[in-house]
Amino acid sequence: MDIFHNLIMGFQTASSWENLFFCFVGTLIGTLIGVLPGIGPSAGVAILIPITFGMNSTTAIITMAGIYYGAMYGGSTTSILLNIPGESCSVVTTLDGYQMSKKGRPGPALGMAALSSFIAGSFAILMLTFIAPTLANYALSFGPPEYFALTFLGLTMVTSLGGDSLLKGLISTVIGLLISSVGIDTISGLTRFTFNSMYLLEGIGFIGMAVGLFAIAEVLVNVEEPMQQIFTKTKLNLRSLFPNLQDWKDSLGALWRGSIIGFFIGVLPGAGATIASFMAYAAEKKFSKHPEKFGTGVIEGVAAPEGANNAAAGGAMIPLLTLGIPGSATTAVLMGALLIHGMRPGPMLFSTHTKFVWGLIASMYIGNIMLLIQNMPMVGLWVRLLKIPYKILMPVIITIASVGVLATDNNIFDMWIMFFFGLVGYFMRKMEYPGAPMVLGLVLGPMVETSLRQSLTLSYGSLGIFFTRPISAVLIVCAIISLLFPLFRNLWGQWFLKNR
Repeated sequence: MDIFHNLIMGFQTASSWENLFFCFVGTLIGTLIGVLPGIGPSAGVAILIPITFGMNSTTAIITMAGIYYGAMYGGSTTSILLNIPGESCSVVTTLDGYQMSKKGRPGPALGMAALSSFIAGSFAILMLTFIAPTLANYALSFGPPEYFALTFLGLTMVTSLGGDSLLKGLISTVIGLLISSVGIDTISGLTRFTFNSMYLLEGIGFIGMAVGLFAIAEVLVNVEEPMQQIFTKTKLNLRSLFPNLQDWKDSLGALWRGSIIGFFIGVLPGAGATIASFMAYAAEKKFSKHPEKFGTGVIEGVAAPEGANNAAAGGAMIPLLTLGIPGSATTAVLMGALLIHGMRPGPMLFSTHTKFVWGLIASMYIGNIMLLIQNMPMVGLWVRLLKIPYKILMPVIITIASVGVLATDNNIFDMWIMFFFGLVGYFMRKMEYPGAPMVLGLVLGPMVETSLRQSLTLSYGSLGIFFTRPISAVLIVCAIISLLFPLFRNLWGQWFLKNR
Protein backbone atom coordinates (compact mmCIF):
# COMPACT_ATOMS: atom_id res chain seq x y z
CA MET A 1 0.00 0.00 0.00
CA ASP A 2 2.90 2.33 0.73
CA ILE A 3 4.10 2.02 -2.87
CA PHE A 4 0.72 2.99 -4.31
CA HIS A 5 0.34 5.84 -1.81
CA ASN A 6 3.81 7.13 -2.73
CA LEU A 7 3.10 6.76 -6.43
CA ILE A 8 -0.10 8.81 -6.14
CA MET A 9 1.87 11.47 -4.29
CA GLY A 10 4.51 11.29 -7.05
CA PHE A 11 1.93 11.87 -9.79
CA GLN A 12 0.60 14.86 -7.88
CA THR A 13 4.13 16.29 -7.85
CA ALA A 14 4.91 15.43 -11.48
CA SER A 15 1.60 16.76 -12.83
CA SER A 16 2.16 20.39 -11.81
CA TRP A 17 2.21 22.61 -14.91
CA GLU A 18 5.90 23.47 -14.38
CA ASN A 19 7.03 19.85 -14.11
CA LEU A 20 4.85 18.77 -17.04
CA PHE A 21 6.24 21.57 -19.23
CA PHE A 22 9.88 20.84 -18.45
CA CYS A 23 9.32 17.10 -18.77
CA PHE A 24 8.02 17.80 -22.29
CA VAL A 25 10.99 20.08 -23.04
CA GLY A 26 13.46 17.48 -21.73
CA THR A 27 12.01 14.61 -23.80
CA LEU A 28 11.89 16.79 -26.93
CA ILE A 29 15.52 17.94 -26.53
CA GLY A 30 16.52 14.35 -25.75
CA THR A 31 14.93 13.11 -28.98
CA LEU A 32 16.79 15.74 -31.01
CA ILE A 33 20.06 14.85 -29.26
CA GLY A 34 19.44 11.19 -30.08
CA VAL A 35 18.84 11.96 -33.76
CA LEU A 36 22.15 13.85 -34.10
CA PRO A 37 24.99 11.30 -33.88
CA GLY A 38 27.84 11.97 -31.51
CA ILE A 39 26.33 14.23 -28.87
CA GLY A 40 24.71 11.51 -26.77
CA PRO A 41 22.55 11.75 -23.64
CA SER A 42 25.48 12.16 -21.23
CA ALA A 43 26.84 15.19 -23.11
CA GLY A 44 23.32 16.59 -23.55
CA VAL A 45 22.57 16.35 -19.83
CA ALA A 46 25.97 17.82 -18.92
CA ILE A 47 25.54 20.80 -21.26
CA LEU A 48 22.12 21.64 -19.82
CA ILE A 49 23.01 21.37 -16.10
CA PRO A 50 23.76 25.13 -15.82
CA ILE A 51 20.33 25.96 -17.28
CA THR A 52 18.64 24.15 -14.37
CA PHE A 53 20.32 26.20 -11.63
CA GLY A 54 17.29 28.46 -11.21
CA MET A 55 14.82 25.56 -11.01
CA ASN A 56 13.76 23.63 -7.95
CA SER A 57 15.51 20.28 -7.60
CA THR A 58 12.53 18.14 -8.66
CA THR A 59 11.91 20.08 -11.89
CA ALA A 60 15.63 20.13 -12.73
CA ILE A 61 16.11 16.36 -12.40
CA ILE A 62 12.83 15.63 -14.21
CA THR A 63 14.10 17.73 -17.14
CA MET A 64 17.48 15.98 -17.28
CA ALA A 65 15.95 12.50 -16.88
CA GLY A 66 13.66 13.39 -19.82
CA ILE A 67 16.74 14.17 -21.92
CA TYR A 68 18.22 10.80 -20.94
CA TYR A 69 15.42 8.51 -22.01
CA GLY A 70 14.39 10.85 -24.85
CA ALA A 71 17.83 10.36 -26.42
CA MET A 72 17.28 6.59 -26.29
CA TYR A 73 14.13 7.10 -28.38
CA GLY A 74 15.77 9.39 -30.94
CA GLY A 75 18.92 7.35 -31.51
CA SER A 76 17.13 4.87 -33.77
CA THR A 77 15.94 7.42 -36.35
CA THR A 78 19.18 7.98 -38.27
CA SER A 79 20.18 4.34 -37.72
CA ILE A 80 17.09 3.18 -39.61
CA LEU A 81 16.98 5.86 -42.30
CA LEU A 82 20.62 6.68 -43.01
CA ASN A 83 22.66 3.86 -41.41
CA ILE A 84 24.13 6.41 -38.96
CA PRO A 85 23.96 5.20 -35.33
CA GLY A 86 22.62 8.11 -33.28
CA GLU A 87 23.95 6.50 -30.07
CA SER A 88 26.30 3.62 -29.35
CA CYS A 89 23.32 1.48 -28.34
CA SER A 90 21.72 2.13 -31.77
CA VAL A 91 24.52 0.39 -33.68
CA VAL A 92 22.63 -2.93 -33.61
CA THR A 93 19.47 -1.25 -34.91
CA THR A 94 21.27 -0.43 -38.16
CA LEU A 95 21.68 -4.13 -38.99
CA ASP A 96 17.99 -4.73 -39.76
CA GLY A 97 16.47 -1.24 -39.51
CA TYR A 98 18.45 0.17 -42.41
CA GLN A 99 17.78 -2.93 -44.50
CA MET A 100 14.05 -2.42 -43.90
CA SER A 101 14.42 1.13 -45.24
CA LYS A 102 16.15 -0.15 -48.35
CA LYS A 103 13.28 -2.59 -48.84
CA GLY A 104 10.77 0.27 -48.73
CA ARG A 105 9.59 -0.30 -45.14
CA PRO A 106 11.13 2.54 -43.12
CA GLY A 107 7.73 3.46 -41.64
CA PRO A 108 7.13 0.15 -39.84
CA ALA A 109 10.77 0.12 -38.69
CA LEU A 110 10.48 3.61 -37.17
CA GLY A 111 7.03 2.83 -35.78
CA MET A 112 8.24 -0.39 -34.16
CA ALA A 113 11.29 1.43 -32.74
CA ALA A 114 9.05 4.05 -31.11
CA LEU A 115 6.44 1.57 -29.85
CA SER A 116 8.96 -0.96 -28.53
CA SER A 117 10.80 1.89 -26.81
CA PHE A 118 7.53 2.92 -25.15
CA ILE A 119 6.62 -0.60 -24.05
CA ALA A 120 10.13 -1.44 -22.80
CA GLY A 121 10.46 1.94 -21.08
CA SER A 122 7.12 1.43 -19.33
CA PHE A 123 8.19 -2.07 -18.25
CA ALA A 124 11.44 -0.68 -16.81
CA ILE A 125 9.58 2.02 -14.87
CA LEU A 126 7.20 -0.57 -13.41
CA MET A 127 10.18 -2.64 -12.32
CA LEU A 128 11.83 0.48 -10.91
CA THR A 129 8.66 1.17 -8.91
CA PHE A 130 8.23 -2.24 -7.33
CA ILE A 131 11.58 -4.06 -7.06
CA ALA A 132 14.26 -1.35 -7.13
CA PRO A 133 15.85 -1.90 -3.68
CA THR A 134 15.99 -5.72 -4.01
CA LEU A 135 17.62 -5.62 -7.46
CA ALA A 136 20.07 -2.93 -6.42
CA ASN A 137 21.32 -5.04 -3.50
CA TYR A 138 21.68 -8.03 -5.84
CA ALA A 139 23.74 -5.93 -8.27
CA LEU A 140 26.22 -5.18 -5.47
CA SER A 141 27.27 -8.85 -5.50
CA PHE A 142 28.88 -8.33 -8.91
CA GLY A 143 32.66 -8.11 -8.57
CA PRO A 144 35.44 -8.27 -11.21
CA PRO A 145 34.95 -12.04 -11.90
CA GLU A 146 31.22 -11.54 -12.56
CA TYR A 147 31.87 -8.55 -14.82
CA PHE A 148 34.47 -10.50 -16.77
CA ALA A 149 32.05 -13.41 -17.18
CA LEU A 150 29.29 -11.01 -18.33
CA THR A 151 31.50 -9.25 -20.87
CA PHE A 152 32.96 -12.56 -22.05
CA LEU A 153 29.39 -13.71 -22.64
CA GLY A 154 28.88 -10.49 -24.60
CA LEU A 155 31.90 -11.25 -26.79
CA THR A 156 30.50 -14.67 -27.69
CA MET A 157 27.70 -12.82 -29.45
CA VAL A 158 30.05 -12.64 -32.42
CA THR A 159 28.49 -15.99 -33.36
CA SER A 160 25.28 -14.07 -34.04
CA LEU A 161 26.80 -10.92 -35.56
CA GLY A 162 29.35 -12.53 -37.85
CA GLY A 163 27.01 -13.11 -40.79
CA ASP A 164 27.60 -16.17 -42.96
CA SER A 165 31.24 -16.61 -41.93
CA LEU A 166 32.05 -17.17 -38.25
CA LEU A 167 35.78 -16.86 -39.01
CA LYS A 168 35.35 -13.40 -40.54
CA GLY A 169 33.24 -12.37 -37.54
CA LEU A 170 35.97 -13.55 -35.15
CA ILE A 171 38.68 -11.71 -37.12
CA SER A 172 36.59 -8.53 -37.02
CA THR A 173 36.08 -8.91 -33.25
CA VAL A 174 39.78 -9.44 -32.58
CA ILE A 175 40.62 -6.29 -34.58
CA GLY A 176 38.08 -4.40 -32.44
CA LEU A 177 39.72 -5.75 -29.27
CA LEU A 178 43.15 -4.65 -30.53
CA ILE A 179 41.83 -1.17 -31.29
CA SER A 180 40.32 -0.98 -27.78
CA SER A 181 43.81 -1.45 -26.28
CA VAL A 182 45.08 1.84 -27.75
CA GLY A 183 45.61 4.55 -25.12
CA ILE A 184 46.48 4.54 -21.42
CA ASP A 185 46.43 1.18 -19.62
CA THR A 186 43.88 1.58 -16.82
CA ILE A 187 45.76 -0.81 -14.50
CA SER A 188 49.41 0.26 -14.92
CA GLY A 189 48.91 3.79 -16.26
CA LEU A 190 51.35 3.15 -19.15
CA THR A 191 50.62 4.24 -22.72
CA ARG A 192 50.07 1.61 -25.41
CA PHE A 193 50.11 1.90 -29.21
CA THR A 194 49.85 5.70 -29.14
CA PHE A 195 52.95 6.28 -31.33
CA ASN A 196 53.72 9.35 -29.20
CA SER A 197 50.49 11.01 -30.34
CA MET A 198 48.62 12.96 -27.68
CA TYR A 199 45.39 12.41 -29.63
CA LEU A 200 45.55 8.66 -29.01
CA LEU A 201 46.05 8.86 -25.24
CA GLU A 202 42.30 8.48 -24.67
CA GLY A 203 42.05 5.72 -27.25
CA ILE A 204 40.12 5.49 -30.50
CA GLY A 205 36.84 7.39 -30.25
CA PHE A 206 33.85 5.06 -30.41
CA ILE A 207 31.56 7.50 -32.23
CA GLY A 208 34.14 8.30 -34.90
CA MET A 209 34.78 4.62 -35.54
CA ALA A 210 31.11 3.58 -35.55
CA VAL A 211 29.95 6.44 -37.80
CA GLY A 212 32.85 5.76 -40.17
CA LEU A 213 32.22 2.00 -40.37
CA PHE A 214 28.50 2.40 -40.99
CA ALA A 215 27.63 5.82 -42.42
CA ILE A 216 30.73 6.85 -44.42
CA ALA A 217 31.29 3.30 -45.69
CA GLU A 218 27.64 3.21 -46.80
CA VAL A 219 28.08 6.44 -48.74
CA LEU A 220 31.24 5.14 -50.45
CA VAL A 221 29.54 1.86 -51.40
CA ASN A 222 26.47 3.65 -52.73
CA VAL A 223 28.49 6.09 -54.84
CA GLU A 224 29.35 3.13 -57.07
CA GLU A 225 25.70 2.23 -57.64
CA PRO A 226 23.01 4.00 -59.68
CA MET A 227 21.35 6.60 -57.46
CA GLN A 228 17.85 5.18 -57.86
CA GLN A 229 18.90 1.78 -56.48
CA ILE A 230 19.77 3.11 -53.03
CA PHE A 231 16.24 3.14 -51.68
CA THR A 232 13.18 1.54 -53.17
CA LYS A 233 10.11 3.71 -53.69
CA THR A 234 8.54 4.15 -50.31
CA LYS A 235 4.80 4.15 -49.78
CA LEU A 236 3.67 7.12 -47.76
CA ASN A 237 0.07 6.27 -46.96
CA LEU A 238 -0.84 6.20 -43.26
CA ARG A 239 -1.29 2.44 -43.22
CA SER A 240 2.25 1.77 -44.42
CA LEU A 241 3.84 3.95 -41.73
CA PHE A 242 2.95 1.66 -38.83
CA PRO A 243 3.67 -1.99 -38.03
CA ASN A 244 0.94 -4.33 -39.25
CA LEU A 245 -0.53 -7.34 -37.45
CA GLN A 246 2.13 -9.70 -38.83
CA ASP A 247 4.88 -7.32 -37.68
CA TRP A 248 3.46 -7.39 -34.15
CA LYS A 249 3.16 -11.17 -34.25
CA ASP A 250 6.83 -11.44 -35.27
CA SER A 251 8.05 -8.83 -32.77
CA LEU A 252 6.18 -9.36 -29.49
CA GLY A 253 8.43 -12.16 -28.23
CA ALA A 254 11.54 -10.25 -29.30
CA LEU A 255 10.30 -7.10 -27.60
CA TRP A 256 9.62 -8.75 -24.23
CA ARG A 257 12.84 -10.75 -24.23
CA GLY A 258 14.78 -7.62 -25.16
CA SER A 259 13.04 -5.63 -22.41
CA ILE A 260 13.88 -8.21 -19.73
CA ILE A 261 17.51 -8.58 -20.87
CA GLY A 262 17.92 -4.81 -21.15
CA PHE A 263 16.46 -4.06 -17.74
CA PHE A 264 18.55 -6.56 -15.80
CA ILE A 265 21.77 -5.55 -17.59
CA GLY A 266 20.90 -1.89 -17.03
CA VAL A 267 20.75 -2.52 -13.28
CA LEU A 268 24.40 -3.64 -13.29
CA PRO A 269 26.65 -0.60 -12.76
CA GLY A 270 28.89 -0.04 -15.78
CA ALA A 271 27.23 -2.54 -18.11
CA GLY A 272 25.07 -0.03 -19.99
CA ALA A 273 22.54 0.01 -22.81
CA THR A 274 25.09 -0.80 -25.54
CA ILE A 275 25.87 -4.23 -24.11
CA ALA A 276 22.14 -4.77 -23.50
CA SER A 277 21.21 -4.06 -27.13
CA PHE A 278 23.93 -6.38 -28.48
CA MET A 279 22.92 -9.19 -26.11
CA ALA A 280 19.21 -8.81 -26.87
CA TYR A 281 19.85 -8.98 -30.62
CA ALA A 282 22.09 -12.03 -30.26
CA ALA A 283 19.59 -13.78 -27.99
CA GLU A 284 16.78 -13.09 -30.43
CA LYS A 285 18.77 -14.51 -33.32
CA LYS A 286 19.36 -17.68 -31.33
CA PHE A 287 15.66 -17.96 -30.41
CA SER A 288 14.52 -17.31 -33.98
CA LYS A 289 13.28 -20.06 -36.28
CA HIS A 290 14.94 -18.22 -39.20
CA PRO A 291 18.27 -16.84 -37.87
CA GLU A 292 19.65 -16.59 -41.40
CA LYS A 293 17.22 -13.74 -42.13
CA PHE A 294 18.67 -11.47 -39.43
CA GLY A 295 20.63 -8.66 -41.04
CA THR A 296 18.41 -8.70 -44.12
CA GLY A 297 15.62 -6.52 -42.73
CA VAL A 298 13.48 -8.45 -40.22
CA ILE A 299 11.43 -6.37 -37.81
CA GLU A 300 12.46 -8.49 -34.79
CA GLY A 301 15.97 -7.14 -35.35
CA VAL A 302 14.61 -3.66 -34.60
CA ALA A 303 12.25 -4.53 -31.75
CA ALA A 304 14.77 -6.50 -29.64
CA PRO A 305 17.64 -3.96 -29.42
CA GLU A 306 15.34 -0.93 -29.19
CA GLY A 307 13.42 -2.56 -26.36
CA ALA A 308 16.67 -3.52 -24.64
CA ASN A 309 18.33 -0.10 -24.72
CA ASN A 310 15.25 1.71 -23.41
CA ALA A 311 14.71 -0.86 -20.66
CA ALA A 312 18.40 -0.51 -19.74
CA ALA A 313 17.95 3.26 -19.37
CA GLY A 314 15.24 2.66 -16.77
CA GLY A 315 17.26 -0.10 -15.10
CA ALA A 316 20.29 2.19 -14.74
CA MET A 317 18.22 4.51 -12.52
CA ILE A 318 17.93 1.79 -9.84
CA PRO A 319 21.55 1.70 -8.60
CA LEU A 320 21.69 5.50 -8.94
CA LEU A 321 18.68 6.21 -6.72
CA THR A 322 18.96 3.37 -4.22
CA LEU A 323 22.73 2.98 -3.82
CA GLY A 324 24.24 6.16 -5.20
CA ILE A 325 26.12 4.13 -7.82
CA PRO A 326 25.81 5.39 -11.42
CA GLY A 327 24.96 2.56 -13.81
CA SER A 328 26.06 4.38 -16.97
CA ALA A 329 27.85 7.51 -18.19
CA THR A 330 24.60 9.46 -18.27
CA THR A 331 23.54 8.44 -14.76
CA ALA A 332 27.01 9.50 -13.58
CA VAL A 333 26.25 12.99 -14.93
CA LEU A 334 22.78 12.81 -13.35
CA MET A 335 24.39 11.91 -10.03
CA GLY A 336 26.48 15.07 -10.25
CA ALA A 337 23.33 17.06 -10.99
CA LEU A 338 21.58 15.50 -7.96
CA LEU A 339 24.46 16.52 -5.70
CA ILE A 340 24.47 20.05 -7.14
CA HIS A 341 20.77 20.34 -6.30
CA GLY A 342 21.29 19.09 -2.75
CA MET A 343 20.12 15.51 -3.21
CA ARG A 344 22.49 12.75 -2.12
CA PRO A 345 21.53 9.52 -3.91
CA GLY A 346 21.63 6.36 -1.82
CA PRO A 347 19.51 4.25 0.56
CA MET A 348 18.41 7.31 2.58
CA LEU A 349 17.11 9.21 -0.47
CA PHE A 350 13.77 7.34 -0.46
CA SER A 351 13.13 8.24 3.18
CA THR A 352 14.58 11.77 3.35
CA HIS A 353 13.29 13.06 -0.01
CA THR A 354 10.25 10.86 -0.63
CA LYS A 355 8.33 13.48 -2.58
CA PHE A 356 11.27 14.09 -4.92
CA VAL A 357 11.98 10.40 -5.63
CA TRP A 358 8.39 9.44 -6.36
CA GLY A 359 7.84 12.64 -8.35
CA LEU A 360 10.78 11.64 -10.55
CA ILE A 361 9.48 8.07 -11.00
CA ALA A 362 5.98 9.34 -11.83
CA SER A 363 7.45 11.83 -14.33
CA MET A 364 9.07 8.91 -16.16
CA TYR A 365 5.63 7.37 -16.72
CA ILE A 366 4.38 10.70 -18.06
CA GLY A 367 7.52 11.33 -20.11
CA ASN A 368 7.24 7.92 -21.78
CA ILE A 369 3.71 8.77 -22.97
CA MET A 370 4.91 12.21 -24.12
CA LEU A 371 7.67 10.59 -26.18
CA LEU A 372 5.22 8.28 -27.90
CA ILE A 373 2.93 11.21 -28.72
CA GLN A 374 5.90 13.23 -30.00
CA ASN A 375 7.46 10.47 -32.08
CA MET A 376 4.60 8.61 -33.77
CA PRO A 377 3.24 11.61 -35.75
CA MET A 378 6.80 12.36 -36.90
CA VAL A 379 7.30 8.93 -38.50
CA GLY A 380 5.89 10.15 -41.81
CA LEU A 381 8.10 13.24 -41.70
CA TRP A 382 11.25 11.18 -41.14
CA VAL A 383 10.27 8.74 -43.91
CA ARG A 384 10.06 11.64 -46.37
CA LEU A 385 13.82 11.97 -45.98
CA LEU A 386 14.08 8.96 -48.28
CA LYS A 387 12.37 10.91 -51.06
CA ILE A 388 15.33 13.29 -51.22
CA PRO A 389 17.56 12.47 -54.26
CA TYR A 390 20.68 10.66 -53.13
CA LYS A 391 23.00 13.19 -54.76
CA ILE A 392 21.57 15.70 -52.25
CA LEU A 393 21.20 13.23 -49.40
CA MET A 394 24.82 12.02 -49.62
CA PRO A 395 26.46 15.36 -48.63
CA VAL A 396 23.74 15.79 -45.97
CA ILE A 397 24.69 12.42 -44.46
CA ILE A 398 28.40 13.34 -44.44
CA THR A 399 27.61 16.74 -42.90
CA ILE A 400 25.41 15.27 -40.15
CA ALA A 401 28.02 12.61 -39.41
CA SER A 402 30.87 15.15 -39.31
CA VAL A 403 29.01 17.58 -37.06
CA GLY A 404 28.01 14.78 -34.70
CA VAL A 405 31.54 13.37 -34.44
CA LEU A 406 33.12 16.82 -34.02
CA ALA A 407 30.60 17.72 -31.31
CA THR A 408 31.62 14.69 -29.23
CA ASP A 409 34.91 16.18 -27.99
CA ASN A 410 35.31 19.21 -30.25
CA ASN A 411 38.37 17.44 -31.66
CA ILE A 412 39.19 17.50 -35.38
CA PHE A 413 41.20 14.27 -34.93
CA ASP A 414 37.94 12.38 -34.36
CA MET A 415 36.86 13.37 -37.87
CA TRP A 416 40.04 11.89 -39.33
CA ILE A 417 39.24 8.72 -37.34
CA MET A 418 35.76 8.73 -38.89
CA PHE A 419 37.06 9.06 -42.47
CA PHE A 420 39.78 6.45 -41.87
CA PHE A 421 37.26 3.90 -40.60
CA GLY A 422 34.98 4.89 -43.46
CA LEU A 423 37.64 3.56 -45.83
CA VAL A 424 38.19 0.52 -43.60
CA GLY A 425 34.44 -0.13 -43.61
CA TYR A 426 34.30 0.25 -47.40
CA PHE A 427 36.98 -2.42 -47.94
CA MET A 428 35.35 -4.63 -45.30
CA ARG A 429 32.09 -4.45 -47.24
CA LYS A 430 33.93 -5.40 -50.44
CA MET A 431 35.52 -8.41 -48.73
CA GLU A 432 32.29 -9.24 -46.87
CA TYR A 433 33.66 -8.71 -43.37
CA PRO A 434 30.94 -7.61 -40.86
CA GLY A 435 31.44 -4.29 -39.06
CA ALA A 436 29.28 -4.98 -35.99
CA PRO A 437 31.71 -7.47 -34.36
CA MET A 438 34.51 -4.89 -34.60
CA VAL A 439 32.34 -2.35 -32.79
CA LEU A 440 31.47 -5.00 -30.20
CA GLY A 441 35.17 -5.64 -29.61
CA LEU A 442 35.86 -1.92 -29.13
CA VAL A 443 32.96 -1.51 -26.69
CA LEU A 444 33.68 -4.57 -24.55
CA GLY A 445 37.48 -4.63 -24.83
CA PRO A 446 38.34 -2.25 -21.94
CA MET A 447 35.85 -3.88 -19.55
CA VAL A 448 36.96 -7.41 -20.44
CA GLU A 449 40.64 -6.58 -19.94
CA THR A 450 40.20 -4.59 -16.73
CA SER A 451 37.89 -7.11 -15.04
CA LEU A 452 40.10 -10.05 -16.11
CA ARG A 453 43.26 -8.46 -14.70
CA GLN A 454 41.51 -7.41 -11.48
CA SER A 455 40.14 -10.93 -11.04
CA LEU A 456 43.54 -12.56 -11.58
CA THR A 457 45.09 -10.09 -9.12
CA LEU A 458 42.51 -11.07 -6.50
CA SER A 459 43.13 -14.78 -7.08
CA TYR A 460 46.94 -14.51 -7.41
CA GLY A 461 46.77 -15.68 -11.01
CA SER A 462 44.32 -18.57 -10.56
CA LEU A 463 41.55 -19.01 -13.15
CA GLY A 464 39.56 -20.92 -10.55
CA ILE A 465 38.06 -17.65 -9.29
CA PHE A 466 35.71 -17.64 -12.31
CA PHE A 467 34.30 -21.10 -11.46
CA THR A 468 34.15 -20.97 -7.65
CA ARG A 469 31.76 -17.99 -7.63
CA PRO A 470 28.23 -19.10 -8.62
CA ILE A 471 27.21 -16.09 -10.77
CA SER A 472 30.45 -15.98 -12.77
CA ALA A 473 30.44 -19.77 -13.19
CA VAL A 474 26.92 -19.74 -14.66
CA LEU A 475 27.77 -16.86 -17.00
CA ILE A 476 31.00 -18.54 -18.18
CA VAL A 477 29.10 -21.76 -18.94
CA CYS A 478 26.47 -19.77 -20.85
CA ALA A 479 29.26 -18.04 -22.80
CA ILE A 480 30.85 -21.37 -23.76
CA ILE A 481 27.46 -22.73 -24.86
CA SER A 482 26.83 -19.55 -26.89
CA LEU A 483 30.24 -19.83 -28.56
CA LEU A 484 29.81 -23.51 -29.45
CA PHE A 485 26.13 -23.25 -30.40
CA PRO A 486 26.75 -22.78 -34.18
CA LEU A 487 29.04 -25.86 -34.16
CA PHE A 488 26.43 -27.99 -32.37
CA ARG A 489 23.75 -26.75 -34.76
CA ASN A 490 25.85 -27.72 -37.82
CA LEU A 491 26.70 -31.14 -36.38
CA TRP A 492 23.04 -31.75 -35.53
CA GLY A 493 22.02 -30.72 -39.07
CA GLN A 494 24.57 -33.12 -40.62
CA TRP A 495 23.50 -35.98 -38.34
CA PHE A 496 19.82 -35.34 -39.09
CA LEU A 497 20.43 -35.38 -42.86
CA LYS A 498 22.37 -38.65 -42.64
CA ASN A 499 19.67 -40.39 -40.58
CA ARG A 500 16.56 -39.22 -42.45
